[in-house]
Amino acid sequence: MGLLNTLRVAFFGVILTSIIGVFVGIARLSNNWLVTKLAGVYIEIFRNTPLLVQIFIWFFAVFLPMPRIQEALQIGPVYFSNRGTAIPWYETHSNTLLWVTLVIIGVISSIITFKILIKKEVETGVKKQPTLVAISIFIITCIVGFMITKTGPVAISTPSVEGRGFVGGYTLTPEFSAILIGLVIYTSTFIAEIVRAGIMGVPKGQVEASKALGFKNSTSLRLIIFPQAIRIIIPPLTSQYLNLIKNSSLAVAVGYQDIVSIGGTVMNQTGRMVEGIAIMIAVYLIFSLVTSLFMNFFNKKYQLVER
Repeated sequence: MGLLNTLRVAFFGVILTSIIGVFVGIARLSNNWLVTKLAGVYIEIFRNTPLLVQIFIWFFAVFLPMPRIQEALQIGPVYFSNRGTAIPWYETHSNTLLWVTLVIIGVISSIITFKILIKKEVETGVKKQPTLVAISIFIITCIVGFMITKTGPVAISTPSVEGRGFVGGYTLTPEFSAILIGLVIYTSTFIAEIVRAGIMGVPKGQVEASKALGFKNSTSLRLIIFPQAIRIIIPPLTSQYLNLIKNSSLAVAVGYQDIVSIGGTVMNQTGRMVEGIAIMIAVYLIFSLVTSLFMNFFNKKYQLVER
């Protein structure tokens, strides 16, 4: 259980912090004064506040003071209480496996078609609309799946309050929410600065050339600037991912049952301190090595190919 809880925080933390970090980093370079200043304030406040303090604030000042479950605050299908946040969640059914197979086929077909059309577009100079065609193939695959199964890929379970607990949906505990939000917000500030530095590291001639060709700022960023900046961004980004994984051990401070918390309990009950600490070290070492291997593979893919 502790291993899965640590993996859950690390997995969702890496995804969310990447998304927020990229958007905030781009916002720092916006031509809009208000957007730039808001992004700057966000970074300066959360980057210069200790992570443990932020986790404590989210846990003790935000989640624990929420209403009791009998008086849970409901916003649409979502419930907020001091027992946790209940959100709609999916449930598999008999046709889910068929849907997964069709989705995989649709994705593979879309990718192959996209690459073929891109190649023909480069060779002939004639627009083939590869993105539109690839999306259309995926949508058609989903329509075929719906016609065959007459159902969606999953069923949606909405939560409800019954007695002193939630029924249906998925409940995010206050401990999990506090550690996840704290890690995501704190780490995203560093990623935002890495993204900003990576974009600014692209030669100005590339930006000027894209403007001379009539590209919009968004198109220039997506097709010209960011693909070059990613080569600068990936190495320090890997370090931030590793920091997030290791910082997840602070979850023990709010009672979240991660590998450190479970390991501490086991060591207290059995007295096997060396074995317990060795297991915790091995778990974080494996997580870090797997993350590094994946990011190194990603880095090699985007490196410039030298002749």
